Amino acid sequence: MTGESGTLQLMRDLGDALATDSPQIMLGGGNPGSIPAVQELFRARLQALAHSPDELNRTIGLYDGQRGDQRFLESMARLLRTHFGWPIGPENIAITNGSQSAFFFLFNLFAGTHADGTVRRILLPLAPEYIGYADQGVEPNLFVARKPRIELLDDSLFKYRLDFENFEVPDDIGAICVSRPTNPTGNVLTEAELEMLMALARERDIPLLIDNAYGTPFPDIIFRDAKPVFSRHSIICLSLSKLGLPGVRTGIVVGAPEVIEAVGAMNAIVSLASNSLGPALVSELVDSGEIINVSRTLIRPFYQQRARVALDWLRTAVAGLPCRIHKPEGAFFFWLWCKDIPVPSAELYQRLKRRGVVVVAGHHFFPGLDEPWQHKYECIRINYSGPEADVRAGLKIIGEEVRAAYSI
Repeated sequence: MTGESGTLQLMRDLGDALATDSPQIMLGGGNPGSIPAVQELFRARLQALAHSPDELNRTIGLYDGQRGDQRFLESMARLLRTHFGWPIGPENIAITNGSQSAFFFLFNLFAGTHADGTVRRILLPLAPEYIGYADQGVEPNLFVARKPRIELLDDSLFKYRLDFENFEVPDDIGAICVSRPTNPTGNVLTEAELEMLMALARERDIPLLIDNAYGTPFPDIIFRDAKPVFSRHSIICLSLSKLGLPGVRTGIVVGAPEVIEAVGAMNAIVSLASNSLGPALVSELVDSGEIINVSRTLIRPFYQQRARVALDWLRTAVAGLPCRIHKPEGAFFFWLWCKDIPVPSAELYQRLKRRGVVVVAGHHFFPGLDEPWQHKYECIRINYSGPEADVRAGLKIIGEEVRAAYSI
């Protein structure tokens, strides 16, 4: 955990940007955009907490239980049961200090060396995958990933597809994990693709972990039809970060009671209790079901509109070059593929940083894919959720640096 990694580099860049007065265009991390109407909801809730001594003390002056505030667990279970038909109760939910912590618990619960001496791994069926998974194991070599099938689309777009024709689940797999939308590409697996993965999980009697940090039912940053799914073999991880609350570090794990009990136990050992402020800030939105409407009418349209505009800016910036952009179907990232570029993504990252633009080099997003593949070094992830002027200026500089790299 103390070694160099993509996650550490990403967070160091974010910290440096906050600590310096020198102008930087941050297109690297996963900070959500600033949506005034959503911020006003949280501001009003904070003010209400501040003017209610009993509620304020319960929120910041007391430890919650190992799985979080019981009232919030009941409210969240009711929301998911009522709106989506999930057959769950509060015993199916645990709160963690961010979904990053949740995945640390889950990965090491289902993979690594078990009590009987067997060693298990986590299968990532669609590389590239989230940078934050890569260094989560307390043992090395925790992941095995599968290369996607690349589908070339019109308008300089492309899309990764699950390659089921060449897909297998090794005998030592303890869990399958996907993000939906996929971070870093914005890819959204269909319900049919999820069902195929679910069938594999049922066949092996292992869980399918679905990372819904950007997905449905909230914050619902998905630009096509997509239903939230849940079954006995799934573990769903939700987050409040992309609602606009990354600083309160609140993850929500939904799964079988025995899994949730284990997550609660790990929570107690590592943190004693989870953060209470995040659940307190959204409790009324969850109780009323308004969190779903806020996601659909305020949060999703903000990113969908920005994606349309910024995609044109990026296309213009790399016009005439052999570059393609992954079709943006959700989240708030562009995944730029610079085919056959003579400069690897790590060097392109450094060149852009010297120009005051911070992105994330693509090779960090392939944990578990050890086979040689030049494509891993030809991509960068770009966050387009920041201030519009910064995004436009940053994309222009990216185009200049990519163009210069091709001319080497």
